[in-house]
Amino acid sequence: MNLTSDMLKAKARELGAGDIGIANIERFENAPRMMHPKNIFPDCRSVISIVQPIPRGTYRGITEGTHWANYTIYSYNRLNTLYRPAITYDLARFVEDNAWEAVPLYPGVPERRGTSQPVAPGRPPREININVRIAAVACGLGEMGWSKVFIHRKYGPRVRIGTILTDAVLEPDPLVEPGTLCNRCMKCARQCPGGAIPMPDDR
Repeated sequence: MNLTSDMLKAKARELGAGDIGIANIERFENAPRMMHPKNIFPDCRSVISIVQPIPRGTYRGITEGTHWANYTIYSYNRLNTLYRPAITYDLARFVEDNAWEAVPLYPGVPERRGTSQPVAPGRPPREININVRIAAVACGLGEMGWSKVFIHRKYGPRVRIGTILTDAVLEPDPLVEPGTLCNRCMKCARQCPGGAIPMPDDR
């Protein structure tokens, strides 16, 4: 069936997605092999990123120093493992109901070296996982800030991201021009309590 980007986005909005973006697989041409979508789904033609906003109010108990549990439930654990994945799952089913294959991905940590043996010669180790923040940039949803935090064009840094790989050929979204959302003001580096974010002249 002829699944279009407009159909997919309309369904995502119906399901309650905060935002959705689409990239063609060519945008991942130079991705490391441990993070390349085709090493998960060789027939992948399009990558779909789904963004769910983190409600600002879930931080309120933390800023007051009185109630920390809300962030865990509504902004981190459940948002990553229940609320957003339910939308990702239903959208993947919609893709497959339209006669295409869909691979929903859990946003695990990709920044690790493979430690297990490949299942076949010439294949990468089994710990493949794409970087969901970079995928969201490739899907035109925002850009990476100086702090390496993904910044969404509407919700800023308070988002959780899901990903679907599909063999459907979908119209990609335009990329956000670098410097549109992060102007390198260095406030993140100056205010980082752990001093973990470098300034541009740090060596």
